[in-house]
Amino acid sequence: MGRWCYSFNSHLERQARGFPSVRGDQDRILVELWQAGSSTRSDFRQLERKHFEWMASMPPTLMYREQVFLCHASPRDDAEFWLDYITSDGGVRASPIETIESAAEGIDAQVILCGHTHIPRVVRLRNGRMVVNPGSVGLPGYDGRVPVPYVVEVGTSHACYAILDHTRAGWSATLRYVPYDNAPMAELARSKGMHTWASAIATGWAER
Repeated sequence: MGRWCYSFNSHLERQARGFPSVRGDQDRILVELWQAGSSTRSDFRQLERKHFEWMASMPPTLMYREQVFLCHASPRDDAEFWLDYITSDGGVRASPIETIESAAEGIDAQVILCGHTHIPRVVRLRNGRMVVNPGSVGLPGYDGRVPVPYVVEVGTSHACYAILDHTRAGWSATLRYVPYDNAPMAELARSKGMHTWASAIATGWAER
């Protein structure tokens, strides 16, 4: 029995605190840029060699204490929408249970943790297993272009994380939304020309 907290944190915080971590798509991209030699990305310029080496050492998936399986996006792909999917007209909707279960086949864990989409979701599979996406601590909306142009909007500017409880009755998850001083980060995004991010950070809705 016990209680665990699960969230998406910055590269530096995860490394400093020694959190069990898996490599996400942006971690992978940053490592590829580092191996290539350089990048104009602002996050790239803030990192040191030790940070890139740490990201390169992270596994794509992880079994934590033989009970909880961790992946970034889906068990098979670090950039795949899993619990949700992008429609042909750019909408974002909940995935069918059959699609979710297909990607979870062969994983011997009662709890599967994922992320990537920044959309908080708790899905109970038909065999009793639970899949949890804790949402995002600081980016509740963004836009993308693949496979078609789309926008993700959570609808709240609050930071979100998940509390996992393990009792004799089994596993449960609670999503928690916490207000914080988001104005400085919204202004930082705006100053860099990232207007969609600025709007999402400030309001939970993406500027169009």
